[in-house]
Amino acid sequence: MNRKILCGAGALGASLFAAMPAWAQMQAAESAPAVANPGNNAWMMTATILVLLMILPGLALFYGGLTRSKNMLSTMTQVGAAAALAMLIWVIYGYSTAFGPEGNAFFSWGNLFLANTTPDSTAATFSDEVISEYVFICFQMTFAAITAALVLGATVERMKFSAVMAFTAVWLTIVYFPIAHMVWAGGGLLFEMGALDFAGGTVVHINAGVSALVAAMILGKRKGYPAEPMPPHSLTLTMVGTGLLWVGWFGFNAGSELEADGTAGLAMINTFVATASAGLFWMLAEKFSGHKGSALGFCSGIIAGLVAVTPAAGNSGPFGAIVLGAVASIICFIMVSKVKPAFGYDDSLDAFGIHGIGGIVGAIGTGIVYQPGLGGPGDGSVAMGAQVWIQIQAVLVSIVWAAIGTAIAIFIAKLITGLRVTPEVEQEGLDIGEHGERAYN
Repeated sequence: MNRKILCGAGALGASLFAAMPAWAQMQAAESAPAVANPGNNAWMMTATILVLLMILPGLALFYGGLTRSKNMLSTMTQVGAAAALAMLIWVIYGYSTAFGPEGNAFFSWGNLFLANTTPDSTAATFSDEVISEYVFICFQMTFAAITAALVLGATVERMKFSAVMAFTAVWLTIVYFPIAHMVWAGGGLLFEMGALDFAGGTVVHINAGVSALVAAMILGKRKGYPAEPMPPHSLTLTMVGTGLLWVGWFGFNAGSELEADGTAGLAMINTFVATASAGLFWMLAEKFSGHKGSALGFCSGIIAGLVAVTPAAGNSGPFGAIVLGAVASIICFIMVSKVKPAFGYDDSLDAFGIHGIGGIVGAIGTGIVYQPGLGGPGDGSVAMGAQVWIQIQAVLVSIVWAAIGTAIAIFIAKLITGLRVTPEVEQEGLDIGEHGERAYN
């Protein structure tokens, strides 16, 4: 009897001992820090490089081809240098200001110089997954870089390079970083309101477009505008830049899901079809206006569609994206071909006419196409009218903040460096006058 008890006790002890490794593993799993999903990390690294492709060479070629040949290198250099400066500022204090651990409704703080970030740090996605925080930082860094560069489309061919750099530093600090925080960070003013901005309709395009208009109006018109013809010097390069922008935009839009999942796939197909729709509808608008469908019109429509679908990329069904692209394209066409000449402001490369107006149409339209009754991914918990009103409020906040902040940034740059090149340099071209080089011999 005693022997049976001892044998039973021994067997029980052995079984408990055998179970200990499994129990210990469970406890370790529960207490272990979250580990970045390698697949999602790989996708986000790829998406980040795609957004860089949008800047150099995409935007540089797109903008450069639209200028006169004597300003080709100047335009491309401004785009590249402003983006590079944005990357450095982002690491020093930009990420902390937009996504720092401490914050209020307008900005955050607590991670200057990325001092609290390590290779083991993670950033949350929209599910229970995480990615490397360094990857998230890099992804968001490219957004700041391209937004700063987009603004310059309205001021090329007459603004000093030194003024561009001073303006970019101040503008990022008082305009871009706070708006990024308000829209995308927990606790941010517009985030808490429930504003939908999947990939940057307000943060990037309304922000850049409105800022471009304000900067252009303060800077003044180009010498000879509008009496002197100023056609694009190379639509071939603009078309190449357009293609690179479209390719890179998949990182911009699908990457904003932060995971390689079905919503990223939805953002991907929407980036295809909204853009295709917009490119064709711009050419149709040209035709109905009594002109020939042009390569420039096609390129302009492509960008208008990309801009409009950005806030709706993961917030719309494919058919809603097609309609949104078409509507935005037509409205942007009217803005560029009718409204701008009527008011006479010199938005050199239509940064406001396409990015600003396209962003506004896309941001407000997102409140409509998000609804499940129209094929959107929404659950119907917020009525269409209520969501559209939230979107309108987000648009208005972005417009006011960008306009006031840009005016401040421009006047600070003027105080530090002066704004415009001399009339002689403007006549000769900024390639030679500002950089001592020529794009073509």
